[in-house]
Amino acid sequence: MANMTCYHCGDQCGKNKVCFDEKDFCCNGCKTVYEIFTSNGLSKFYDLEARAGSTPNQTPNRYDFLENLEIVKELVEFDEENIQVVGLSIPTIHCSSCIWVLENLNRLHPAIKNSQVDFPKKTIRVTYDTNDFSLKALAMLLSSIGYEPYISLEEFNKKNQKKDRSLIYKLGVAGFAFGNVMLLSFPEYFEVEEFWLDQYKPVFRWLMFAFSLPVVFYAAQDYFLSAIKGLRSKLLNIDVPIALGVLTLFLRSTADIVFDLGSGFFDSLTGLVFFLLLGKFFQQKTYAFLSFERDYKSYFPIAVTRLDAKGKEESIQVYKVKVGDRLLIRNQEIIPVDCILLKGAAEIDYSFVTGESQAILKESGDKLYAGGKQLSGILEVEVLKSVSQSYLTELWGNSIFKKDKVSHFQSLTDSIGKRFTIAVLSIAVVASIFWLFYQPNMVLNVFTAVLIIACPCAIALAAPFTLGNMLRIYGKFGFYLKNTNVIERLAKVNTAIFDKTGTITTSNKDAVSYEGIELTDEETALLKTTLRASNHPLSRSLYNILKSNDIETLDEFQEQTGLGIEGRRNEHSIKAGSAAYVGGDTVASHTNTSVYISADEDYKGRFVFNNKYREGVEGIFNELGRTMDIGILSGDNDGEKKRLQKLLPGKTRLLFDQKPKDKLEYIARLQESNKVLMVGDGLNDAGALAQSDVGIAISENINVFSPACDGILDASNFDKLPAFIKLSQKAIAIIKMSFVLSLCYNLVGLYFAVTGQLEPVIAAILMPLSSISIVVFTTLMTNLLGKKLNSTQHKNDQN
Repeated sequence: MANMTCYHCGDQCGKNKVCFDEKDFCCNGCKTVYEIFTSNGLSKFYDLEARAGSTPNQTPNRYDFLENLEIVKELVEFDEENIQVVGLSIPTIHCSSCIWVLENLNRLHPAIKNSQVDFPKKTIRVTYDTNDFSLKALAMLLSSIGYEPYISLEEFNKKNQKKDRSLIYKLGVAGFAFGNVMLLSFPEYFEVEEFWLDQYKPVFRWLMFAFSLPVVFYAAQDYFLSAIKGLRSKLLNIDVPIALGVLTLFLRSTADIVFDLGSGFFDSLTGLVFFLLLGKFFQQKTYAFLSFERDYKSYFPIAVTRLDAKGKEESIQVYKVKVGDRLLIRNQEIIPVDCILLKGAAEIDYSFVTGESQAILKESGDKLYAGGKQLSGILEVEVLKSVSQSYLTELWGNSIFKKDKVSHFQSLTDSIGKRFTIAVLSIAVVASIFWLFYQPNMVLNVFTAVLIIACPCAIALAAPFTLGNMLRIYGKFGFYLKNTNVIERLAKVNTAIFDKTGTITTSNKDAVSYEGIELTDEETALLKTTLRASNHPLSRSLYNILKSNDIETLDEFQEQTGLGIEGRRNEHSIKAGSAAYVGGDTVASHTNTSVYISADEDYKGRFVFNNKYREGVEGIFNELGRTMDIGILSGDNDGEKKRLQKLLPGKTRLLFDQKPKDKLEYIARLQESNKVLMVGDGLNDAGALAQSDVGIAISENINVFSPACDGILDASNFDKLPAFIKLSQKAIAIIKMSFVLSLCYNLVGLYFAVTGQLEPVIAAILMPLSSISIVVFTTLMTNLLGKKLNSTQHKNDQN
């Protein structure tokens, strides 16, 4: 009887096979895993990959050390109110089915709330309830299904310093092989007739074969894996023709030297893989550069308020926060560091970290974790750990706070990759059919030659180099985007919607006047203390303008988004906000933006703001209005309507008194027939920013963290927004030009391939030349765009 293979792990079952559910298993462990999956609705695991998972290791008492609370405390990222979050390394993650299983752990145990896999890093981040579950139980569960976590405190302490060097190793192997194969190929190129060269020609050819082995089976393995996964998912991604080209080059070249038909195409093979990996390397370096800029530009949040020994407030960049500093955390602010609560009543929303929206109450002396949001009042805290920007960056990308725009947007490379693959295979088949009737012995040569010369290496390099370089250029001008996909989406927008207060207006230069009953010193002190706890631009502006008074500790603070704030102390209360919220005068003659004040429920008066619009607003709207529809969505009243109508193009849509939900719904309606850019400044715009195709947050002395946006723009560069949009469009144009240039190379190469004239020297020249020229072209063109933007800025500064 033929040996049967295990249904779970794929190993030979042997004599001790276990039969269950009409399936064969090599051991009881695999049978147990199968039972776990099928009883919990995870049988799809076996549909995704025939050899998914691995045989579970029997590990009794292996994880007993995780019962030690001190060790668990060091390992978990978050531990509050029976909820823990931990990041674990899973070395055996290797494919899409692994990801699917690990992100469905909640089906295996109800205590697991959420699990997210980072495939490149081979890690999983799990949120779970500790009432009837623990870190030890999680480790045992993962181990039982074949994904044993690698847990090492030493590695945990160094994990932020650890770098994945596999790409560098692969690039080194490919580069070394490419150089040596080229050297060995020169006598073949120039047909040098020399006795010793002729004598050792077979040796040189087999040496080239030997150099190609680590390139194909190690350096190029990611392209094969990606192509296989794409085909299994019925997707023709750009890696399919690349993998096909590499495989064809290797097999054809091997056949050439085995049957002594020629030297093969080992030079083209190693050169192709080397340049592809070089593109990946530069893309990785670009992201590393941007990560560095994110750390030190510190826009997560932009700044924090630090208190000196005398209690004086100063706004500092978040990376300057040190252990032992005292910070002021206002209402709706994200806590940037792990800290101890000193003063104030904390009501912390940790949904940003755990996904659980229930607020947690904390008292003085309690520990607060980075990523929590203060919901009520103002806090004073003492820093326990310096800011971990990498952790906040991870939180910014949390799926809880973002709409998955990338998965709904097909990138240019992916869309072309599918058409390119179909075209190449069609040409190869048609050419082969022609030669089958004309000269049958040429069929194999022509078919393989087409696949070799039409490998889309240049196409694969165009987007990473272009968009990666554009991200770096944007960063130099204070415009930070999440990823390259945002650039592609930004290039397609045809409608731009702006918030008003704090976005097209600046809170730094407001002229404020007071109308109404004069406030007493006690009321003014209570008002300033209440304003101190709020992060709304008008609150911050009014807080900075009011005369200095003693800061008191509030007994109660409330902020209703879009309406106003209320503070209470010693049975006295004060409200600041809209007329409807405080019970003020709502006559239509009040045209300017105003903050209405009531004390102990008695209306007092209002602070009138004469808004100062940002420099260049008129020019921005005029320029954008030439190519797209524009509009204003404001939560304020329409007091500025006439002024805006004079300032902005006539076709600008103006909507006022818009609540956050109204903004989101308006953006959603526009998206039915438009690609929408939303530009806002804070919490009121979070829903609209997340809903839009591209959401850009303007930052100016605001501490509110906005996880909903796709990018952050320094307010001082607001006037460059039209230029940034044009740059994104030009970047896509550069990629398309690169595709045309690559197509020209492919047409030339295909001529030689289809006509049966492809020689190794032609492939050796065309393939590296196309890759090098694309890299040089995209780099020069994007740098030229950056220089033009820089020269424009210098001219504006001089004017």
